[in-house]
Amino acid sequence: MARLSRSDMTLVQLRYFVTTATRRSMTEASADLHVAQSAVSTAIAQLERTLGVQLFVRQRSKGLALTDAGEQLLRDARSLLAQVDEITDNVRGHHHEVRGTLRLACFVTLAPFVLPRLISRVEEQHPRLRIEIIEADVDGTVELLLNGTVEGAIAYDFGAVHDLSFDHLYSAAPHVILPTDHPLARRKRLKLTELAGQDMVLLDIAHSREYFLGMLHAAGVEPQVRYSSRSYETVRSLVARGQGYSILNHVPQSPRTYDGGELAAIPIAGDAPPLDVCFVRVTDVRATARARVIGALARELFGASSDAQQ
Repeated sequence: MARLSRSDMTLVQLRYFVTTATRRSMTEASADLHVAQSAVSTAIAQLERTLGVQLFVRQRSKGLALTDAGEQLLRDARSLLAQVDEITDNVRGHHHEVRGTLRLACFVTLAPFVLPRLISRVEEQHPRLRIEIIEADVDGTVELLLNGTVEGAIAYDFGAVHDLSFDHLYSAAPHVILPTDHPLARRKRLKLTELAGQDMVLLDIAHSREYFLGMLHAAGVEPQVRYSSRSYETVRSLVARGQGYSILNHVPQSPRTYDGGELAAIPIAGDAPPLDVCFVRVTDVRATARARVIGALARELFGASSDAQQ
């Protein structure tokens, strides 16, 4: 039998491989690619024979795991396919004619504040470009970026993470959230020390939780967490019903909660650290025209915007 050469490796095989490696499942990859599972498994088997290496280890309980060779190919294949997409975009037309689908992650509490405006602007300026949204917490966002499920994300700057770059959009200052009948609700600014001894309703999301509690500890306030929730709106509703104060960084246009309560949002006096909102990408993967468009529109809409937090 004649030995296969490098030239026998195809872009279709690489796309099937990247999708399978991202999903860790040939079944899910075939659904994403809209092809039969046999086509995916055949393409990957041919790719393994061409390269002379095993790309996946099949684990009974966890699905597919990449070998060392598979990990290396995944990094290189993503970069190559991004360049192919770039060539395709250039041939098809100019910047304003970008098309296709871009998967975008968004930090769960940011989503209602930034996604509707961003999606509407994309539809206005790039009607052939479609965005698929995945909402996630910090750890989920990092995983989605690094495993290639998404091309970019809108998230807080959660610190140094290997292989990720953060393009700053705006800073969101923290506010104390109180029911409107609270004795401190009419204040222009509040010191965190004025909250000492009062009950707190905590937005209990990883990293956000540490940020809020750390802010209070730095001010010498021992938090008295009465209730906690992963839901932004549940926190607001509990505060409006007098169950404690909270600290949040984004303030909705309406002070009313889902169940009809009403809130006051008061800026914090002193050096309470803001949260930086960024467009996040994998550093060593070349951005496609789609990703560049989304990043540019995010900067246009939110960058240095005084009402970005509203």
